[in-house]
Amino acid sequence: MGIYVVHYGEIGLKGKNRDYFERTLVRNIARALKKRVSRRYSRIVIEDGAPEVGEALKFIPGIKYFARAKLVGLTIEAIKAAALQLAEAEGGEARSFKIAARRTDKNFPLDSIEINRTVGAHVQQGTGKAVSLEEPDLTIYIEIHGDEAYVYHEKTRGIGGLPVGTAGRVVSLFSGGIDSPVAAFMMMKRGCEVVLLHFFNETIHSPQVRRKLELLGEVLTKIQGEVKLYMIPFGGLQREIVRAVSPRYRMLVYRRIMMQIANGIAEAEGAKALVTGDSLAQVASQTLENLNVIYAASCYPVMAPLIGFDKEETIRLAQKIGTYEISIMPYADCCSFMIAPHPETRGKLGVIEALERNLNLDIQSAVKRAEVKLFGHSGEDP
Repeated sequence: MGIYVVHYGEIGLKGKNRDYFERTLVRNIARALKKRVSRRYSRIVIEDGAPEVGEALKFIPGIKYFARAKLVGLTIEAIKAAALQLAEAEGGEARSFKIAARRTDKNFPLDSIEINRTVGAHVQQGTGKAVSLEEPDLTIYIEIHGDEAYVYHEKTRGIGGLPVGTAGRVVSLFSGGIDSPVAAFMMMKRGCEVVLLHFFNETIHSPQVRRKLELLGEVLTKIQGEVKLYMIPFGGLQREIVRAVSPRYRMLVYRRIMMQIANGIAEAEGAKALVTGDSLAQVASQTLENLNVIYAASCYPVMAPLIGFDKEETIRLAQKIGTYEISIMPYADCCSFMIAPHPETRGKLGVIEALERNLNLDIQSAVKRAEVKLFGHSGEDP
């Protein structure tokens, strides 16, 4: 019978909370796959060996690695037969092999070393391949748990981290560029349920922007399962900032207003923090001085998971999770026209707060007028 065996890493260190993390991971896998998923002997098993199952498992946080395996009865003869069949079917041009057995059930009559020797001799006799313990061309893994055994030859790495939903909810500012989807992914990987927040300016480019956001939302559902996106109408607020604030300071004021609106969304969502795609000193608004001014507008902690990344690192991760090609699709950014030729790089909080006192903005109204889209949801959008 073809199955997938899922192994986790960090979850195993959670002590008394381990059961909660395991159950959450099982729930997330079952929701993503729409398959039967069960916990067995510190392993998670999906009773379906289809290739599309493996593709989905690559993107689920909490999984260290997984393998497509054969489930066999708990006898050494059944294990030997399965290992030989695998060596013949998957060995291909492999000239050497080794057996890597692990026995968690001490009632099984052979220990791991004896299983390696017994099964190895059977495979060698059946295939003529040489045994190599150091650098084998093929490794056959055997796991013995309870009343069943799993036999497989290839491990596929997952993205690791913690299951989504185990670390609380956050609101992630989401521009649709390269950085913000990766920042959202990084928080999902750490177990957060991420709510996306986009500031939307109605222009002739609106259909393209909406389509881009929808495509990115669909990609992120592979990781989180369901993703909620808030779109805040920002045109009126932008015009007020342009009216009252000189170009040199507009970006700082603009981003502080974003933080204040994000606070309102966080309160409505019961979130515990905000998330940005900031990378230190990547652009003028991301100097230490300016980040301090911007983050001071939030009553919630601000997480910046890409703060130490350079652009190439972010791009590689975007390519890995499948957001890069969408992120580079051309569109008119809602704040690009607000950037001065020589913007302030060492903002002072007192100066910016004084400028903001000249603004006539209705933050609560902007929050109430938000458009909400839910991706990966089987029912109607809210």
